[in-house]
Amino acid sequence: MTSADAVAAPRPLWRRITGSAWFHVVLAFVVVGLLLSFVAKPYHVPSGSMEQTLQPGDRVLVNRLAYVGSQPATGDIVVFDADETWGPNGSKDDGPLKSAARWLGEVTGFGPSGQHTLIKRVIAGPGQTVSCCSSDGRLLVDGQPLDEPYVFEDLPFTEGILDCTTTQASSRCLPEVTVPEGSYLVLGDHRSASADGAVACRSEGADTSGCWRWVKRDQIVGKAAAILWPLGRWTGL
Repeated sequence: MTSADAVAAPRPLWRRITGSAWFHVVLAFVVVGLLLSFVAKPYHVPSGSMEQTLQPGDRVLVNRLAYVGSQPATGDIVVFDADETWGPNGSKDDGPLKSAARWLGEVTGFGPSGQHTLIKRVIAGPGQTVSCCSSDGRLLVDGQPLDEPYVFEDLPFTEGILDCTTTQASSRCLPEVTVPEGSYLVLGDHRSASADGAVACRSEGADTSGCWRWVKRDQIVGKAAAILWPLGRWTGL
């Protein structure tokens, strides 16, 4: 019998499966899912609370491995899943079209992100004491004033005229508080337009013991590492 007459042996089942187009499609989704779950994730910035550092509509890359073996530090920009203390979580049924758009946004960063995912800057961590303000209007962490060149449109403060000692105190002033264990105080860079961890403490007659909103360690998705889009704003963070 010649080789031309020989009947070709069938390919093994595993080769037929791994060689199919559907297998490659499924594999691509698995790889993307693993990357999004454990390595890096795009995030759509929905509001102006982090201006001028981040603009509404920016797409940022979130490093999900940034805090493996370490903790968030003062100045880090973090994305976190907010709990009910941050307002309604939007968990109602969005319908198939909006759910599909939200899924696409989760995967690509182009479109809505998680139903209640926020982005803010870490000011202080567990056991640190926060107050405001120093004589020149700066936040104090463990008694030391923070240098915050990123703050945009801060709340009004004028020493001796509108500060923490005047009859009408500046809305920048905050009661002293120690951050609870396993929690973080986060604020927006657009300090006068951010519904952040201290916003309820700035109102007249606020309950100074219960006005704070904290981010728990297990709610932090990761650290914002870079602006991906628009291309003209590409930069590391």
